Amino acid sequence: MTMVLLVVALLTMAQRTVVSGTVSDHQTGRPIAQASVSVASTSIAVVTNDDGFFTLKTEQAPQAIYVSHLGYQARRISLNKPSSNDDEPIMLDIQLKATSINLGEVVVWPENPRQLVDIAISKIPANYSRRPELFKGFYRETAMKRQHYIYVAEGVVDMYKSAYGRDGWRDGVAIVKGRRLLSPKQGDTLSMKVMGGPVLPVQLDVVKNTALLLNAAELDNYFFSMGPPTQIDGRQQYVVGITPRAVLPYPLYYGRLYIDRETLAFTRVELELDMSDRAKATQFMLVKKPAGVRFKPKELSVLIDYKQEGSVTRISYVRNTFRFNCDWKRRLFSTSFTAFCEMVVTDRYADDEVHPIKGRDTFDSRDMFYDRVDYFRDPQFWEDYNIIEPSTTLDKAIGRIMKRYE
Repeated sequence: MTMVLLVVALLTMAQRTVVSGTVSDHQTGRPIAQASVSVASTSIAVVTNDDGFFTLKTEQAPQAIYVSHLGYQARRISLNKPSSNDDEPIMLDIQLKATSINLGEVVVWPENPRQLVDIAISKIPANYSRRPELFKGFYRETAMKRQHYIYVAEGVVDMYKSAYGRDGWRDGVAIVKGRRLLSPKQGDTLSMKVMGGPVLPVQLDVVKNTALLLNAAELDNYFFSMGPPTQIDGRQQYVVGITPRAVLPYPLYYGRLYIDRETLAFTRVELELDMSDRAKATQFMLVKKPAGVRFKPKELSVLIDYKQEGSVTRISYVRNTFRFNCDWKRRLFSTSFTAFCEMVVTDRYADDEVHPIKGRDTFDSRDMFYDRVDYFRDPQFWEDYNIIEPSTTLDKAIGRIMKRYE
């Protein structure tokens, strides 16, 4: 029995296919970051890193992959892997062409962009999942002091989402496997917690949690305008801009809402917190800081991508960016910090595998990801998991920090 199981395991490993490559602009050659790369006819997907690089791992050899990014023509790329190189990854150099839109063919622009948003909100129950779903994702958070990385943590997570249009109190995230690395250099660390963490796709899914933005009372605080149309995944999009029109006890956002022209589903949301009142922004962003440290917010931006699969639109990628300065009393100069956190949905569980996250496994918004995962060790840590490949800059920074430990 042991021999049979071993042979089966080896056969399973042999079937794994690795597809790697870079995605770049056809005209300029510049890498395209956060481009979506998915296996055709499956829910397996990743996004490119800041260098435009990606790696996809599948148990069965894919027939094709699908590559897309905002403002570019989507491409379907057929794969023909030579049988003589089964152990070698498929390497691709993918170029995307910028979208050209003939306005005469595309739109009769809505006269009232606010009304367009209201109609899109009314269609949320029809456009998004009507049943609970369980996703697998990859999460990474990093922190930089000036231009140098001082912290990185990453993990594979499970994410449960109840049906859209219903109370999401059972929605949650559990860490399946994770690791972290912190600079041991004295003076690099800063014990501070800002908004974020693996709960981002639960908390910031504005289409699911309409109380955050997409409700009549909150939208009354904004001006609306129509922006130039664009394409996402080869589908034409309305673009609605929002700007604050009211002064409230909490900060509002500047942003853009992308709405599919055919289905009127929200496909992308870009938000940037209004920093005109630093005290309000600080209260909104900061969770905890050491005594004696003065926090000066510079930026909080959010990107939420949704992807249409058949007749259902699902969340696919979330990215948060924080920029702030900190200074200490009796010090002349402040220090700039940048923190990023991002999560990509890499797969979706079959319907018979869907279950809520158990309470003891749920990652709470008050938790720190650093405290829930282990130190970097194994270079083969991710095995067959799909991840966002680290950029060249981040990879080198990880190497330098690990040498300091050694």
